[in-house]
Amino acid sequence: MEKRNFQGNRISGKRIQDSDDNKGVDEMPKNIFIEDIMVRDVACATLPGSRDEVLKILKNKQISGVPVLKDSRVVGIVTRTNLLQNPEEEQLALLMTRDPMTISPNSDLQTAARILLEHRIRRLPVVDDGKLVGLVTIADVIGTIADMNIDTPIKDYVDEEVVAAYSETPLPVVARIMELAGVKAVPVLDANLELVGIISDRDIIAASVIEDSVEMSDMSAGSDDDAWTWESMRDTMSIYYSVSRIKVPNLLASDIMIREPITATYIASVSDCARKMKRNRIDQIPIINANRKLQGLLRDRDLLKPLMEAE
Repeated sequence: MEKRNFQGNRISGKRIQDSDDNKGVDEMPKNIFIEDIMVRDVACATLPGSRDEVLKILKNKQISGVPVLKDSRVVGIVTRTNLLQNPEEEQLALLMTRDPMTISPNSDLQTAARILLEHRIRRLPVVDDGKLVGLVTIADVIGTIADMNIDTPIKDYVDEEVVAAYSETPLPVVARIMELAGVKAVPVLDANLELVGIISDRDIIAASVIEDSVEMSDMSAGSDDDAWTWESMRDTMSIYYSVSRIKVPNLLASDIMIREPITATYIASVSDCARKMKRNRIDQIPIINANRKLQGLLRDRDLLKPLMEAE
């Protein structure tokens, strides 16, 4: 794969792919462009569309979000978080985040990392002349970091304020905890406080089902201020309506958690952890000590920070 330098000249990508030299933050290459790492065959949703269509795409493709198009132009992004936060909403136009951030294929890797970090998003539609030409995600950036051989230890990038769950917690409670805490994954601990698993929003969506029900609402034709109503007697009318919502099943955290999760210690390097994430297609790594006690959580977005320090 060829890459371009900032002057637009073609250079070999072999230095990044094949080098065995370890690098610190200051030695990272700065000539990687979005068109070199973006996904070109992008799964999309279109307006008008429905929640069920998006849910099917997310489950089948095992992805966490898709761009939403109208007349071939990007008008929104819909993610697993949108679905979980609005379980009764069916219309795609009301579920999606409108006017998402986008990026040009000629932008560099550091620009993408800065946008992803500053706006706390996970994906950037790549737009050229108003048209969608690709998608770059945090996972794509992580895959590039994995090839950089950055030997900086991860200790300074680990989040030590971690929300964890007990293995016997009901799954709907776990989902609600994640929503309230604004996190996409929680490590799972047993009664001995040892790490036994991890649950992500991907696991919750995979376990969830669409539940249809019929609900009733009573409407009164009178009011308490109506002088013609006696002893609060009124004409009432019952309205029945169908409700479709995403239902998180009544399972336990231990029923769906990923057991024996990939872990690391504080002394692991940035690129080593990036390789673990890329190889296992995961977004976070629990950090443990020698006794398997949880020390913190390294999220994929945390590994973007060294790129910002190199600017």
